[in-house]
Amino acid sequence: MRRENMSLRIRFLGACACAMVCIAPAIQSQTRPPTSAGAAVGAFEVVEKSIPELQQAMESGVVTSKQLATLYLARIRAYDKTGPRLNAMIALNPHALDAADALDHERAAGRIRGPLHGIPIVIKDNFETADLPTTAGSLALVGFETGRDAFQVRRLRDAGAVIVGKTNLHELASGITTISSLGGQTLNPYDLDRTPGGSSGGTGAAVAGNFAVAGMGSDTCGSIRIPSANNNLFGLRGTSGLSSRAGIVPLSHTQDIAGPLARTVTDLAIMLDATVGADPADEISSRSNGHVPRSYRDALSVDGLKGVRIGVLKQLFGSAPEDEEVGRIVRTALEAMKKSGADVSDISIPGLEEQMQGSSVINAEFKFDLRDYLNRYPAAPVHSLAEILDSGRYHSSLDANFRTRNRPESRETEEYRRALVKRTAVRQLVLSAMEEQRLDVLAYPTLRRPPAIIGEPQRGTNCQLSPSSGLPAVAIPAGFTDGVVPVGLELLGADWSEPALLRMAYAYEQATHPRRPPFSTPALLNGAAPPPVSFQATAAGVTVRFTYDATTSRLEYAATMPAAVSGAALHRRDGKENNGPAIAVIVPSTAGTTTIRLSAADRDALEHGRLYLEVVTKNATESARTPLRLH
Repeated sequence: MRRENMSLRIRFLGACACAMVCIAPAIQSQTRPPTSAGAAVGAFEVVEKSIPELQQAMESGVVTSKQLATLYLARIRAYDKTGPRLNAMIALNPHALDAADALDHERAAGRIRGPLHGIPIVIKDNFETADLPTTAGSLALVGFETGRDAFQVRRLRDAGAVIVGKTNLHELASGITTISSLGGQTLNPYDLDRTPGGSSGGTGAAVAGNFAVAGMGSDTCGSIRIPSANNNLFGLRGTSGLSSRAGIVPLSHTQDIAGPLARTVTDLAIMLDATVGADPADEISSRSNGHVPRSYRDALSVDGLKGVRIGVLKQLFGSAPEDEEVGRIVRTALEAMKKSGADVSDISIPGLEEQMQGSSVINAEFKFDLRDYLNRYPAAPVHSLAEILDSGRYHSSLDANFRTRNRPESRETEEYRRALVKRTAVRQLVLSAMEEQRLDVLAYPTLRRPPAIIGEPQRGTNCQLSPSSGLPAVAIPAGFTDGVVPVGLELLGADWSEPALLRMAYAYEQATHPRRPPFSTPALLNGAAPPPVSFQATAAGVTVRFTYDATTSRLEYAATMPAAVSGAALHRRDGKENNGPAIAVIVPSTAGTTTIRLSAADRDALEHGRLYLEVVTKNATESARTPLRLH
């Protein structure tokens, strides 16, 4: 499937277009930096900055909140719908700069709300926002406005966060590859041919690509943890009841929970501090009373892995050849935890896989939970999953999914009752194994396979253990497949062990520094993406003119070739060897300009002078080589 066909554009909607003021046009209009901020903005770089670093910069007067928001919006303009076209954003907040300016005035008056004061963030578009529509990525919900903030959104605003925009998600949060009829397909910023995970993939790609410092997602079966794993981020699915779901479009009231994704554990803790706790509008959140610390940051320690007993859950590593690469990367990360003082040992829990099979209740609850939610809003465009199906305003890839989930005639079915029994069994098996073997946490890959190629299903998910047991799990960057695509591991603990999980994640982070920014969203130059670089190489009378775009990994070339030349090709030299495999055949320019997308290995070779042009003469007895030089 061609990428331009993956994203369903809204222009053809005619009468609906007036309701779309916050979609793509807003991205263009809201990201032009104000001229008054130009000089100061150009002097500060937001890429990979943490919340404390941004806060310190504002406190010292280096930058304002309004300038920070301007910088992040400029990055969205450069990389979301142009350049690599990550397609992470559904809508930008037209009031973001005004909100940031108001917080700057509060700062000037001596009022600082806390560590999130003036900090730009993004919100998954299944959270209600008073100043933007809440679409859950569906054309069926275009223009749907509730006029209120979700509980966690309100808490973030009260803490001083600036919401720069809302992110794409797998439509209605009903999948894990992040494709929707309204937002299209979000791309993984580390590999533009792969998915970012889901359903909070827009938030994952946006935070990884430095469109904001952190973001919010929801997790029903992996929707925070999978995008965290696929985007080299940290993400936490808390204990059932840790945070309120009020104001979030539901998928399954039994399994839904919401929370942050961030590039650092410290940022994750700061976001948690602002968003967890009891809310009268969500009865289950009352369970958190007495279990929320003064601050999750208090638990963070570089010695947080010393003496920790980690049970490596072997059966969640898989046994297929396709599982081996991720398993090896995760075990390397666990070895690093061992070096930091953890006691790491393999375990198995007999019967666990059998009980997990069929323990999800999403199919049983989605139809009814969505109907109950939409019926609270008489002016909503639709009021049920059946109406969405009848309207045809949903992505074609969701058709079978939605029809399956629209099939139950009642909530109380035998299949549903069996699932609830299995959930109890999963929880008991896990807790008993941890108690008997005196384990603090269980460890396993978030996904047993790398992120899926776009258009293919994601295989190898371990998403169900945490929601079926109700126990918390933190997703941690484990490494990269062949240095290319991120892989994540999870640590699952007992009820209300979030401080301990964060402490372990922090100790690992400080020992290994696993965070690496993606190639596709580098620092801006003068407020724009770095321009393509043009250069040429000549060997044996052959001249090849190249243009390289680092944000898309695309190399364009055209050649002039004398008659005496038999052929020419680009080669990648690996290590110190003089020869390497051919990556592209060079043809004369009469055939037109050729464009290829370099693999990660080829991209690295080009940037470090290890790609070369080889030209062979007609009799194939002589050849000439010359290296490609970007600079």
